[in-house]
Amino acid sequence: MRKFTQLTGALAALALLGVAACERADFGPAVVDANRAQPTTPAAPGTTADAVATGFPETFETGSKGSYAAADITLPSGSWRLSDALIGTLSGDAKNGARSVRVTASGTVGMNFDAANGAGTFTVKHGLYGTDAASSWQLWKSVNGGTSWTQVGTTVTTSSASLQTATFTVNQSGAVRFELRKVSGSGRLNFDDISFDDYGSTGGGTGGGTGGGTIGGPATRDDNMAMGNPSGAVASTGSPDNYLMDKAMYTISYNRSKNRPNWVSWHLSTAWKGGAARSSSFYTDAALPSGWYRVSTNDYTGSGFDRGHMCPSDDRDYTSAENRVTFHMTNIVPQTANNNQRGWADLETYCRTLAAAGNELYIVAGPAGSGGTGLNGYRTGIGNGVAVPASTWKVIVVLPIGTGDVSRVTSATRVIAVNMPNTQSVGSSWGSYRVSVDALESLTGYNLLSAVDAGVQSTVESRVDNGPTQ
Repeated sequence: MRKFTQLTGALAALALLGVAACERADFGPAVVDANRAQPTTPAAPGTTADAVATGFPETFETGSKGSYAAADITLPSGSWRLSDALIGTLSGDAKNGARSVRVTASGTVGMNFDAANGAGTFTVKHGLYGTDAASSWQLWKSVNGGTSWTQVGTTVTTSSASLQTATFTVNQSGAVRFELRKVSGSGRLNFDDISFDDYGSTGGGTGGGTGGGTIGGPATRDDNMAMGNPSGAVASTGSPDNYLMDKAMYTISYNRSKNRPNWVSWHLSTAWKGGAARSSSFYTDAALPSGWYRVSTNDYTGSGFDRGHMCPSDDRDYTSAENRVTFHMTNIVPQTANNNQRGWADLETYCRTLAAAGNELYIVAGPAGSGGTGLNGYRTGIGNGVAVPASTWKVIVVLPIGTGDVSRVTSATRVIAVNMPNTQSVGSSWGSYRVSVDALESLTGYNLLSAVDAGVQSTVESRVDNGPTQ
Protein backbone atom coordinates (compact mmCIF):
# COMPACT_ATOMS: atom_id res chain seq x y z
CA MET A 1 0.00 0.00 0.00
CA ARG A 2 2.91 2.33 -0.38
CA LYS A 3 2.29 5.55 -2.19
CA PHE A 4 4.08 6.14 -5.47
CA THR A 5 7.26 7.95 -4.84
CA GLN A 6 9.46 8.09 -7.92
CA LEU A 7 9.83 6.08 -11.13
CA THR A 8 13.37 4.83 -11.60
CA GLY A 9 14.00 3.13 -13.49
CA ALA A 10 -5.02 -22.59 -24.72
CA LEU A 11 -10.95 -28.54 -27.45
CA ALA A 12 -11.52 -24.66 -25.85
CA ALA A 13 -9.50 -24.95 -22.68
CA LEU A 14 -6.48 -26.19 -24.63
CA ALA A 15 -6.79 -23.29 -27.03
CA LEU A 16 -6.82 -20.98 -24.05
CA LEU A 17 -3.54 -22.33 -22.80
CA GLY A 18 -1.86 -21.40 -26.07
CA VAL A 19 1.78 -22.09 -26.73
CA ALA A 20 3.61 -23.23 -23.64
CA ALA A 21 6.44 -20.83 -24.12
CA CYS A 22 4.16 -18.09 -25.37
CA GLU A 23 6.77 -15.50 -26.16
CA ARG A 24 9.46 -17.69 -27.74
CA ALA A 25 9.11 -16.13 -31.17
CA ASP A 26 10.49 -12.99 -29.61
CA PHE A 27 14.05 -14.08 -29.15
CA GLY A 28 15.22 -15.10 -32.64
CA PRO A 29 17.08 -11.98 -33.77
CA ALA A 30 18.60 -11.32 -30.37
CA VAL A 31 21.88 -13.12 -31.13
CA VAL A 32 22.84 -11.50 -34.43
CA ASP A 33 24.60 -8.27 -35.24
CA ALA A 34 26.14 -8.23 -31.81
CA ASN A 35 28.46 -5.37 -32.72
CA ARG A 36 25.87 -3.08 -34.32
CA ALA A 37 27.25 0.36 -33.65
CA GLN A 38 24.38 2.60 -34.75
CA PRO A 39 20.80 2.35 -33.50
CA THR A 40 18.19 1.84 -36.22
CA THR A 41 15.65 4.61 -36.51
CA PRO A 42 12.12 3.19 -36.18
CA ALA A 43 9.79 3.36 -39.16
CA ALA A 44 7.75 6.48 -39.53
CA PRO A 45 4.07 6.40 -38.55
CA GLY A 46 1.90 4.82 -41.22
CA THR A 47 4.52 2.38 -42.48
CA THR A 48 4.21 -1.39 -42.22
CA ALA A 49 6.20 -1.31 -38.99
CA ASP A 50 3.43 0.73 -37.38
CA ALA A 51 -0.03 -0.74 -36.61
CA VAL A 52 -1.58 2.50 -35.44
CA ALA A 53 -3.55 4.55 -37.97
CA THR A 54 -1.60 7.62 -39.00
CA GLY A 55 -2.42 10.74 -37.03
CA PHE A 56 -4.12 8.90 -34.19
CA PRO A 57 -5.00 8.96 -31.41
CA GLU A 58 -7.01 12.07 -32.11
CA THR A 59 -6.92 14.01 -28.86
CA PHE A 60 -8.62 17.21 -30.07
CA GLU A 61 -5.99 19.20 -28.23
CA THR A 62 -5.26 21.37 -31.27
CA GLY A 63 -8.90 21.93 -32.24
CA SER A 64 -11.02 25.01 -31.76
CA LYS A 65 -14.81 25.12 -32.34
CA GLY A 66 -17.01 27.11 -29.99
CA SER A 67 -20.43 26.56 -31.58
CA TYR A 68 -22.73 23.53 -31.86
CA ALA A 69 -23.55 24.48 -35.45
CA ALA A 70 -22.47 21.89 -38.03
CA ALA A 71 -19.03 22.59 -39.42
CA ASP A 72 -15.83 20.93 -40.60
CA ILE A 73 -12.69 21.19 -38.52
CA THR A 74 -9.15 20.24 -39.48
CA LEU A 75 -7.26 18.21 -36.87
CA PRO A 76 -3.90 16.37 -36.93
CA SER A 77 -5.64 13.16 -38.04
CA GLY A 78 -7.62 14.87 -40.84
CA SER A 79 -10.87 16.73 -41.48
CA TRP A 80 -13.81 16.01 -39.18
CA ARG A 81 -17.48 17.01 -39.39
CA LEU A 82 -18.94 18.08 -36.04
CA SER A 83 -22.72 18.55 -35.94
CA ASP A 84 -24.46 19.56 -32.70
CA ALA A 85 -20.94 19.31 -31.34
CA LEU A 86 -18.12 21.62 -30.33
CA ILE A 87 -14.65 21.44 -28.82
CA GLY A 88 -15.16 21.75 -25.09
CA THR A 89 -12.66 23.33 -22.75
CA LEU A 90 -14.79 23.93 -19.65
CA SER A 91 -14.35 22.34 -16.24
CA GLY A 92 -17.54 20.35 -16.81
CA ASP A 93 -16.14 18.68 -19.91
CA ALA A 94 -14.94 15.12 -19.35
CA LYS A 95 -11.55 15.24 -21.00
CA ASN A 96 -8.02 13.97 -21.03
CA GLY A 97 -5.99 17.12 -21.30
CA ALA A 98 -7.46 20.53 -22.01
CA ARG A 99 -10.00 19.67 -24.74
CA SER A 100 -12.55 17.08 -25.83
CA VAL A 101 -15.59 17.02 -28.13
CA ARG A 102 -18.89 17.92 -26.46
CA VAL A 103 -22.03 16.58 -28.20
CA THR A 104 -25.61 17.63 -27.59
CA ALA A 105 -29.08 16.78 -29.03
CA SER A 106 -28.52 14.24 -31.87
CA GLY A 107 -24.95 15.26 -32.45
CA THR A 108 -22.39 13.49 -34.58
CA VAL A 109 -18.61 13.41 -34.76
CA GLY A 110 -17.45 11.98 -38.06
CA MET A 111 -14.41 11.59 -40.26
CA ASN A 112 -14.45 13.34 -43.64
CA PHE A 113 -11.59 11.05 -44.71
CA ASP A 114 -10.91 7.34 -45.07
CA ALA A 115 -8.40 5.20 -43.24
CA ALA A 116 -6.82 3.46 -46.21
CA ASN A 117 -5.56 0.45 -44.25
CA GLY A 118 -8.90 -0.42 -42.64
CA ALA A 119 -9.33 -0.92 -38.93
CA GLY A 120 -9.01 -3.77 -36.46
CA THR A 121 -10.26 -2.29 -33.20
CA PHE A 122 -11.63 1.19 -32.53
CA THR A 123 -11.39 2.87 -29.14
CA VAL A 124 -12.82 6.10 -27.78
CA LYS A 125 -13.07 7.64 -24.35
CA HIS A 126 -16.49 8.92 -23.31
CA GLY A 127 -18.04 10.68 -20.34
CA LEU A 128 -20.94 12.91 -19.33
CA TYR A 129 -20.65 16.66 -19.31
CA GLY A 130 -20.86 17.88 -15.73
CA THR A 131 -23.90 16.50 -13.92
CA ASP A 132 -25.91 15.83 -17.08
CA ALA A 133 -28.21 12.82 -17.37
CA ALA A 134 -27.12 9.56 -18.96
CA SER A 135 -27.17 9.40 -22.76
CA SER A 136 -26.58 6.73 -25.37
CA TRP A 137 -24.50 6.71 -28.52
CA GLN A 138 -23.33 4.45 -31.32
CA LEU A 139 -20.33 3.89 -33.59
CA TRP A 140 -20.99 3.72 -37.34
CA LYS A 141 -18.68 2.92 -40.26
CA SER A 142 -18.74 3.62 -43.98
CA VAL A 143 -16.70 1.78 -46.63
CA ASN A 144 -17.89 3.88 -49.58
CA GLY A 145 -16.76 7.36 -48.68
CA GLY A 146 -19.77 8.18 -46.52
CA THR A 147 -22.50 7.23 -49.02
CA SER A 148 -23.94 4.58 -46.69
CA TRP A 149 -23.28 3.60 -43.10
CA THR A 150 -23.40 0.47 -40.91
CA GLN A 151 -23.47 0.36 -37.11
CA VAL A 152 -20.49 -1.24 -35.42
CA GLY A 153 -21.17 -3.24 -32.26
CA THR A 154 -23.94 -2.28 -29.86
CA THR A 155 -25.29 0.95 -28.41
CA VAL A 156 -23.31 2.35 -25.48
CA THR A 157 -24.88 4.22 -22.58
CA THR A 158 -22.71 6.75 -20.80
CA SER A 159 -23.66 7.34 -17.19
CA SER A 160 -20.50 8.71 -15.57
CA ALA A 161 -18.74 12.05 -15.74
CA SER A 162 -15.41 10.20 -15.49
CA LEU A 163 -13.91 9.20 -18.80
CA GLN A 164 -14.44 5.53 -19.66
CA THR A 165 -12.95 3.62 -22.60
CA ALA A 166 -15.18 1.87 -25.13
CA THR A 167 -13.61 -0.67 -27.49
CA PHE A 168 -15.21 -1.96 -30.68
CA THR A 169 -14.01 -4.88 -32.81
CA VAL A 170 -14.24 -3.65 -36.41
CA ASN A 171 -12.11 -6.03 -38.49
CA GLN A 172 -12.65 -4.03 -41.67
CA SER A 173 -10.12 -4.17 -44.48
CA GLY A 174 -9.73 -1.46 -47.09
CA ALA A 175 -10.90 2.12 -46.86
CA VAL A 176 -13.15 2.91 -43.91
CA ARG A 177 -14.30 6.00 -42.04
CA PHE A 178 -16.13 6.32 -38.71
CA GLU A 179 -18.84 8.43 -37.11
CA LEU A 180 -19.96 8.68 -33.49
CA ARG A 181 -23.71 9.37 -33.12
CA LYS A 182 -25.57 10.47 -30.00
CA VAL A 183 -28.90 8.61 -30.25
CA SER A 184 -30.81 9.21 -27.01
CA GLY A 185 -30.83 11.01 -23.67
CA SER A 186 -31.07 14.62 -22.65
CA GLY A 187 -27.49 14.93 -21.40
CA ARG A 188 -24.43 16.17 -23.19
CA LEU A 189 -21.60 13.76 -23.98
CA ASN A 190 -17.87 14.17 -24.26
CA PHE A 191 -15.66 12.12 -26.58
CA ASP A 192 -11.87 12.10 -26.46
CA ASP A 193 -8.78 10.17 -27.55
CA ILE A 194 -10.19 8.41 -30.61
CA SER A 195 -7.88 5.70 -31.95
CA PHE A 196 -7.86 2.57 -34.08
CA ASP A 197 -5.32 0.07 -35.36
CA ASP A 198 -4.71 -0.56 -39.03
CA TYR A 199 -6.36 -3.82 -40.06
CA GLY A 200 -3.43 -4.79 -42.25
CA SER A 201 -3.28 -7.57 -44.82
CA THR A 202 -3.63 -10.60 -42.54
CA GLY A 203 -7.35 -10.22 -41.78
CA GLY A 204 -9.17 -10.90 -38.58
CA GLY A 205 -9.21 -13.81 -36.21
CA THR A 206 -11.26 -16.94 -36.55
CA GLY A 207 -13.50 -16.26 -33.60
CA GLY A 208 -13.66 -17.44 -30.06
CA GLY A 209 -16.69 -15.47 -28.90
CA THR A 210 -17.14 -14.79 -25.27
CA GLY A 211 -16.95 -18.50 -24.28
CA GLY A 212 -15.42 -19.49 -21.05
CA GLY A 213 -16.11 -19.45 -17.40
CA THR A 214 -18.79 -21.48 -15.69
CA ILE A 215 -18.84 -19.60 -12.41
CA GLY A 216 -21.09 -16.59 -11.94
CA GLY A 217 -22.19 -16.27 -15.58
CA PRO A 218 -20.35 -15.77 -18.87
CA ALA A 219 -16.93 -14.24 -19.01
CA THR A 220 -16.70 -10.58 -19.92
CA ARG A 221 -14.04 -8.07 -20.85
CA ASP A 222 -13.54 -5.73 -17.94
CA ASP A 223 -11.49 -2.69 -17.01
CA ASN A 224 -7.79 -3.42 -17.49
CA MET A 225 -6.96 -1.16 -14.58
CA ALA A 226 -9.80 -2.00 -12.16
CA MET A 227 -7.41 -2.70 -9.31
CA GLY A 228 -5.90 0.78 -9.51
CA ASN A 229 -3.29 2.98 -11.13
CA PRO A 230 -0.08 1.81 -9.41
CA SER A 231 1.96 4.94 -10.04
CA GLY A 232 -0.73 7.56 -10.54
CA ALA A 233 0.22 7.75 -14.22
CA VAL A 234 -1.40 10.49 -16.31
CA ALA A 235 -1.71 11.01 -20.06
CA SER A 236 0.27 14.22 -20.06
CA THR A 237 3.57 15.04 -21.72
CA GLY A 238 4.36 16.86 -18.50
CA SER A 239 4.78 13.40 -16.94
CA PRO A 240 7.09 11.75 -19.51
CA ASP A 241 8.42 9.06 -17.19
CA ASN A 242 4.97 8.11 -15.87
CA TYR A 243 2.92 8.55 -19.06
CA LEU A 244 -0.46 6.79 -19.12
CA MET A 245 -1.36 4.95 -22.35
CA ASP A 246 -4.72 3.20 -22.78
CA LYS A 247 -4.22 0.61 -25.53
CA ALA A 248 -7.71 -0.98 -25.08
CA MET A 249 -6.05 -4.40 -24.85
CA TYR A 250 -4.06 -3.23 -21.81
CA THR A 251 -2.97 -0.06 -20.03
CA ILE A 252 0.61 1.19 -19.69
CA SER A 253 2.65 3.57 -17.63
CA TYR A 254 5.44 4.44 -20.05
CA ASN A 255 8.86 5.78 -19.15
CA ARG A 256 10.36 8.02 -21.80
CA SER A 257 13.78 8.13 -20.15
CA LYS A 258 14.05 4.34 -20.10
CA ASN A 259 12.20 3.69 -23.39
CA ARG A 260 10.14 0.92 -21.83
CA PRO A 261 7.01 0.52 -19.71
CA ASN A 262 7.11 1.04 -15.96
CA TRP A 263 4.16 -1.34 -15.69
CA VAL A 264 1.42 -2.87 -17.85
CA SER A 265 -2.01 -3.74 -16.45
CA TRP A 266 -4.62 -6.03 -18.05
CA HIS A 267 -7.72 -8.16 -17.43
CA LEU A 268 -7.74 -11.85 -18.43
CA SER A 269 -10.82 -13.99 -19.00
CA THR A 270 -11.95 -16.31 -21.80
CA ALA A 271 -13.76 -13.32 -23.36
CA TRP A 272 -10.36 -12.12 -24.58
CA LYS A 273 -9.55 -15.49 -26.17
CA GLY A 274 -10.02 -16.73 -29.75
CA GLY A 275 -8.27 -18.48 -32.61
CA ALA A 276 -6.30 -15.68 -34.20
CA ALA A 277 -2.75 -16.38 -35.29
CA ARG A 278 0.15 -14.81 -33.48
CA SER A 279 1.48 -11.64 -35.06
CA SER A 280 4.67 -12.04 -37.05
CA SER A 281 6.02 -8.54 -36.43
CA PHE A 282 6.79 -6.04 -33.73
CA TYR A 283 5.64 -2.45 -34.15
CA THR A 284 6.87 0.95 -33.19
CA ASP A 285 4.16 2.76 -31.26
CA ALA A 286 2.89 5.86 -33.05
CA ALA A 287 0.64 6.70 -30.11
CA LEU A 288 3.63 8.12 -28.25
CA PRO A 289 3.73 11.91 -28.21
CA SER A 290 5.36 13.72 -31.08
CA GLY A 291 9.09 14.11 -30.62
CA TRP A 292 9.51 11.10 -28.33
CA TYR A 293 11.84 8.33 -29.44
CA ARG A 294 9.85 5.31 -30.64
CA VAL A 295 11.63 2.06 -29.89
CA SER A 296 12.10 -0.26 -32.87
CA THR A 297 12.48 -4.04 -32.85
CA ASN A 298 15.98 -3.36 -34.15
CA ASP A 299 16.92 -1.80 -30.82
CA TYR A 300 16.95 -5.39 -29.53
CA THR A 301 18.87 -6.95 -32.43
CA GLY A 302 22.16 -8.44 -31.30
CA SER A 303 21.56 -7.41 -27.71
CA GLY A 304 21.38 -10.88 -26.18
CA PHE A 305 17.96 -10.05 -24.70
CA ASP A 306 14.49 -11.22 -25.78
CA ARG A 307 11.75 -8.83 -26.78
CA GLY A 308 9.75 -9.69 -23.69
CA HIS A 309 6.00 -9.06 -23.64
CA MET A 310 4.45 -7.77 -20.46
CA CYS A 311 0.83 -8.37 -21.60
CA PRO A 312 1.33 -11.70 -23.40
CA SER A 313 0.39 -12.30 -27.01
CA ASP A 314 -1.61 -15.39 -26.03
CA ASP A 315 -3.76 -13.36 -23.63
CA ARG A 316 -5.08 -11.32 -26.60
CA ASP A 317 -5.85 -13.57 -29.60
CA TYR A 318 -9.58 -13.00 -30.18
CA THR A 319 -8.67 -11.30 -33.47
CA SER A 320 -5.45 -10.70 -35.35
CA ALA A 321 -5.85 -6.96 -34.85
CA GLU A 322 -6.13 -7.35 -31.10
CA ASN A 323 -3.14 -9.67 -31.00
CA ARG A 324 -1.02 -7.18 -32.93
CA VAL A 325 -1.53 -4.57 -30.23
CA THR A 326 0.51 -6.70 -27.83
CA PHE A 327 3.44 -6.37 -30.23
CA HIS A 328 3.74 -2.61 -29.79
CA MET A 329 7.21 -1.94 -28.47
CA THR A 330 5.72 0.03 -25.57
CA ASN A 331 4.59 -3.38 -24.18
CA ILE A 332 8.10 -4.87 -24.45
CA VAL A 333 11.07 -4.97 -22.07
CA PRO A 334 14.53 -6.56 -22.44
CA GLN A 335 14.27 -10.01 -20.84
CA THR A 336 16.95 -12.65 -20.75
CA ALA A 337 16.11 -15.81 -22.69
CA ASN A 338 15.88 -17.94 -19.55
CA ASN A 339 13.76 -15.39 -17.72
CA ASN A 340 11.34 -14.94 -20.63
CA GLN A 341 11.12 -18.51 -21.92
CA ARG A 342 11.05 -20.53 -18.72
CA GLY A 343 9.44 -19.46 -15.46
CA TRP A 344 7.87 -16.30 -16.87
CA ALA A 345 6.28 -18.21 -19.78
CA ASP A 346 5.09 -20.97 -17.45
CA LEU A 347 3.40 -18.42 -15.20
CA GLU A 348 1.65 -16.90 -18.21
CA THR A 349 0.38 -20.37 -19.16
CA TYR A 350 -0.79 -20.99 -15.60
CA CYS A 351 -2.77 -17.75 -15.66
CA ARG A 352 -4.62 -18.94 -18.75
CA THR A 353 -5.25 -22.27 -17.00
CA LEU A 354 -6.91 -20.37 -14.16
CA ALA A 355 -9.03 -18.40 -16.63
CA ALA A 356 -10.10 -21.60 -18.43
CA ALA A 357 -11.23 -22.99 -15.07
CA GLY A 358 -13.80 -20.18 -14.66
CA ASN A 359 -11.80 -17.35 -13.18
CA GLU A 360 -10.97 -13.84 -14.27
CA LEU A 361 -7.62 -12.35 -13.45
CA TYR A 362 -6.35 -8.84 -12.99
CA ILE A 363 -2.65 -8.69 -13.76
CA VAL A 364 -0.03 -5.99 -13.55
CA ALA A 365 3.60 -6.59 -14.51
CA GLY A 366 6.75 -4.64 -15.10
CA PRO A 367 10.52 -4.36 -14.86
CA ALA A 368 12.50 -3.27 -11.81
CA GLY A 369 16.03 -2.18 -11.06
CA SER A 370 18.90 -1.71 -13.46
CA GLY A 371 21.11 -4.19 -15.29
CA GLY A 372 20.59 -7.79 -16.42
CA THR A 373 22.82 -10.55 -17.71
CA GLY A 374 21.79 -11.86 -21.13
CA LEU A 375 23.39 -14.05 -23.76
CA ASN A 376 26.10 -11.47 -24.36
CA GLY A 377 26.76 -10.65 -20.75
CA TYR A 378 25.74 -7.90 -18.37
CA ARG A 379 24.07 -4.81 -19.81
CA THR A 380 22.32 -1.81 -18.33
CA GLY A 381 21.02 -0.64 -21.71
CA ILE A 382 20.57 -1.76 -25.31
CA GLY A 383 19.86 -0.08 -28.64
CA ASN A 384 19.04 3.58 -28.46
CA GLY A 385 18.74 3.87 -24.71
CA VAL A 386 16.39 1.00 -23.81
CA ALA A 387 17.05 0.32 -20.13
CA VAL A 388 17.67 -3.30 -19.11
CA PRO A 389 16.00 -4.26 -15.80
CA ALA A 390 17.49 -6.32 -13.00
CA SER A 391 14.25 -8.27 -12.59
CA THR A 392 10.69 -8.64 -13.86
CA TRP A 393 7.74 -8.73 -11.48
CA LYS A 394 4.05 -9.57 -11.69
CA VAL A 395 0.96 -9.39 -9.45
CA ILE A 396 -2.14 -11.52 -10.22
CA VAL A 397 -5.52 -11.14 -8.52
CA VAL A 398 -7.63 -14.28 -9.05
CA LEU A 399 -11.44 -14.01 -8.85
CA PRO A 400 -14.26 -16.32 -9.95
CA ILE A 401 -16.21 -14.87 -12.90
CA GLY A 402 -18.62 -12.23 -11.61
CA THR A 403 -19.40 -8.53 -11.49
CA GLY A 404 -18.27 -5.67 -9.28
CA ASP A 405 -14.80 -7.11 -9.32
CA VAL A 406 -12.81 -4.77 -7.11
CA SER A 407 -15.53 -4.96 -4.43
CA ARG A 408 -15.29 -8.77 -4.50
CA VAL A 409 -11.63 -8.79 -3.48
CA THR A 410 -11.54 -10.02 0.11
CA SER A 411 -8.90 -11.10 2.57
CA ALA A 412 -9.40 -14.65 1.22
CA THR A 413 -8.75 -13.71 -2.41
CA ARG A 414 -5.75 -15.41 -3.96
CA VAL A 415 -3.11 -12.88 -4.94
CA ILE A 416 0.08 -14.14 -6.59
CA ALA A 417 3.19 -11.96 -6.67
CA VAL A 418 6.54 -12.88 -8.21
CA ASN A 419 9.89 -11.21 -8.82
CA MET A 420 12.27 -13.02 -11.21
CA PRO A 421 15.95 -12.11 -11.72
CA ASN A 422 16.73 -10.96 -15.24
CA THR A 423 19.67 -13.33 -15.64
CA GLN A 424 20.49 -16.50 -17.52
CA SER A 425 20.94 -18.34 -14.23
CA VAL A 426 17.28 -17.80 -13.23
CA GLY A 427 15.49 -21.04 -12.34
CA SER A 428 12.69 -22.59 -14.37
CA SER A 429 10.08 -22.80 -11.58
CA TRP A 430 8.13 -19.57 -11.18
CA GLY A 431 6.81 -20.72 -7.81
CA SER A 432 10.23 -20.34 -6.25
CA TYR A 433 10.16 -16.60 -7.00
CA ARG A 434 6.96 -15.78 -5.12
CA VAL A 435 7.10 -12.77 -2.86
CA SER A 436 4.57 -10.55 -1.12
CA VAL A 437 2.94 -7.59 -2.82
CA ASP A 438 4.35 -5.50 -0.01
CA ALA A 439 7.85 -6.54 -1.07
CA LEU A 440 7.17 -5.48 -4.65
CA GLU A 441 5.81 -2.15 -3.47
CA SER A 442 8.99 -1.58 -1.50
CA LEU A 443 11.00 -2.47 -4.60
CA THR A 444 9.08 -0.29 -7.07
CA GLY A 445 7.53 2.46 -4.98
CA TYR A 446 4.10 1.69 -6.47
CA ASN A 447 0.72 1.21 -4.79
CA LEU A 448 -0.13 -1.94 -6.71
CA LEU A 449 -3.73 -2.58 -5.59
CA SER A 450 -4.69 0.97 -4.83
CA ALA A 451 -8.41 0.55 -5.69
CA VAL A 452 -8.86 -2.31 -3.23
CA ASP A 453 -10.25 -1.65 0.25
CA ALA A 454 -7.38 -0.57 2.49
CA GLY A 455 -8.05 -3.22 5.14
CA VAL A 456 -8.16 -5.97 2.52
CA GLN A 457 -4.97 -4.63 0.98
CA SER A 458 -3.15 -4.92 4.29
CA THR A 459 -4.03 -8.62 4.48
CA VAL A 460 -3.54 -9.81 0.93
CA GLU A 461 -0.44 -7.74 0.26
CA SER A 462 1.46 -8.98 3.30
CA ARG A 463 1.33 -12.69 2.56
CA VAL A 464 3.22 -14.85 0.07
CA ASP A 465 1.10 -17.16 -2.09
CA ASN A 466 1.59 -20.89 -1.50
CA GLY A 467 -1.07 -22.23 -3.88
CA PRO A 468 -0.60 -24.64 -6.80
CA THR A 469 1.72 -23.69 -9.63
CA GLN A 470 0.17 -25.72 -12.45
